[in-house]
Amino acid sequence: MSLSRFSLAGKTAIVTGSGRGLGRAIAKGMAEAGAAVVTCSRTASEAQAAADEIRAAGGKAKGLRVDTSDREDCFRLVADTLAEFGRLDIMVCNASIDSPGPAERIDQATLEKILAINVGGYLYCCQAAYEPMAKQGGGAIVMTSSNGSLVAFPGIAAYCASKGAVDQLVRTLAAEWAPRGIRVNAFNPGYMEHAMTGTEGYDQDPEIMDQVRRMTPMQRRGRVEEIVGPAIFLASDAASFVTGVVLPVDGGWTAI
Repeated sequence: MSLSRFSLAGKTAIVTGSGRGLGRAIAKGMAEAGAAVVTCSRTASEAQAAADEIRAAGGKAKGLRVDTSDREDCFRLVADTLAEFGRLDIMVCNASIDSPGPAERIDQATLEKILAINVGGYLYCCQAAYEPMAKQGGGAIVMTSSNGSLVAFPGIAAYCASKGAVDQLVRTLAAEWAPRGIRVNAFNPGYMEHAMTGTEGYDQDPEIMDQVRRMTPMQRRGRVEEIVGPAIFLASDAASFVTGVVLPVDGGWTAI
């Protein structure tokens, strides 16, 4: 098989939550693989900075402020992408939040906010991508899930529930949309070297870091760049017969 099947040249990708962290790394990686990339974040300056970085390296990019919990915003995101680049081949649903705390203390507002972004936002972006992808004969949707959908993580019950929903959304959309040529997959990161909204400060907690090392056979956190390869693979023609998959990228955490 030619390595050209891993290329994203000629494709256009949207990466939500790409102002920083995993999303920004994925956006940069997809641009390096040849895609035109739309970066987006709830913070306009972060989205623009990510796009500027891609353009400075010779890539094509546009930065947009988007609130993925707003369905109309997601459809506007896709419309703006089509207006700028003329097509949409890849939708990376990555924007997520967390709010750690004991399960018995999760209030309604916190739960609704997490579900609105982590589940609703993913579904809305997929809905917005469906029509243009179906019209052009197919496309690839890649979702950022978590190994918290596969194993228990005390203290982040709402987040784990939201990621369990993401895994089932992947499988269901994959089954529904396969006849239209739309593939839907996810990767499930373990503990990564990045700060997701709501988890800032974890890296400075020695007890948490010790637990991460003990639970991960590779005995370390993942690096953000180690997510890029799996994301590009799932988005590329190299994975043309892969759909409905949730792929652990966790240093072996869920293998034991």
